[in-house]
Amino acid sequence: MSEKKLLATRAGYGQGLLDLAEEHDDFVVLEGDLGHATGSLAFGKKYPERYIEAGIAEQNEVGMASGIAYTGWVPFVTSFAIFTAGRACEIVRNAVGFNHMNVKLVGSHSGVTPAADGGTHMCVEDIAWMKAIPEMVVLSPCDYNQTRLLVKKMYEYDGFVYMRTSREPVAQITTMEDDIEIGKAQILREGNDLTIASTGIMTTFVMEAAEILAKEGIECAVLNYHTVKPLDETTLLEHVRKTGNLLTVEEHNVHGGFTESCAGALLGKVGKIRFDHVAVEDRFGETGNRLSLFPVFGLDTESIVRKARNLVRKEE
Repeated sequence: MSEKKLLATRAGYGQGLLDLAEEHDDFVVLEGDLGHATGSLAFGKKYPERYIEAGIAEQNEVGMASGIAYTGWVPFVTSFAIFTAGRACEIVRNAVGFNHMNVKLVGSHSGVTPAADGGTHMCVEDIAWMKAIPEMVVLSPCDYNQTRLLVKKMYEYDGFVYMRTSREPVAQITTMEDDIEIGKAQILREGNDLTIASTGIMTTFVMEAAEILAKEGIECAVLNYHTVKPLDETTLLEHVRKTGNLLTVEEHNVHGGFTESCAGALLGKVGKIRFDHVAVEDRFGETGNRLSLFPVFGLDTESIVRKARNLVRKEE
């Protein structure tokens, strides 16, 4: 791991906007009255003339962004994932997607990490919703550094993009010097015993699990999928064919998420393999704190280690 300091991807988004502003002045940020929580307020304080407070009206916020994009500006739309991807989904589809608008959408507080906000705010469906929109690019960075880099990649990409971020501070396992590319998986670790493909902040826990497993003689290849769509099938197939197994890890409903994308990519292209997943098992969230809820949902390091061991033991 590159650094022990814990930082949230939402903070990486805010810093990424500030980084981008040092090079470009043709983008604006729209916020749904949650800038203090999503990270966008850091940009708003420094560049108030390019910060649009849309209020608690996310559908209108997305519609405004579509119109702004039509004029040539690049708008970043920010709110909680349950609102950006959920409440505004139809407007995202029709105003942004159907019209091919160059809009960048960001959903903060994704997954189960907004624990104190309760199940209504825990968005475990956003990847499925956004992935289903034709031509939508879906990003899910693993840490603060990677989020900063992906803000620039979003800006440079000519088209509409959705990125999910998290409120939970996690270890920094990547660096600002990493050469990442939309649509290309990042290989964080090589191994011949097991392939683990992960997306979002769960990748930080996967790296912890890989270290534990290595001490037991199980060497894991860790693939970090900061891009869920388009999915890098080539890297996935290459590693699964080598290890003969796959463990997918995501902080999202198993239905419609990263795991289903990986299963679809492998269908008909590999022989018999051992396959398991760590994901939210088709349930809503509940109030609590992250440390207590992650084990409840089976999203903790111990669950990853246990399922990884079982996959390797089945081979034996």
